[in-house]
Amino acid sequence: MKYSKAESIFPEELLRIIQEYVQGELVYIPKPKEAHLKWGEKTRSKSMVSARNAEIQSRFRNGASIRELADRYFLSCESIKKIIYKKN
Repeated sequence: MKYSKAESIFPEELLRIIQEYVQGELVYIPKPKEAHLKWGEKTRSKSMVSARNAEIQSRFRNGASIRELADRYFLSCESIKKIIYKKN
């Protein structure tokens, strides 16, 4: 989040209205709800995790143990169990 001077962003009239409510303080102005992205939409993280989880499920079905999978993917056994037994 970057800092910007209100004088360089807002029209003078709007700045005066804002100053009726707050002066000399930092104010966070959030994005509109429709501009929010879900986790992993901006990067490939979500698709990478989904692919990894599918691979873990496949390896488990082909005989890999939970401990082997945990060691291979650097996850806890509990995390592996959640991935394996997740209902889609």
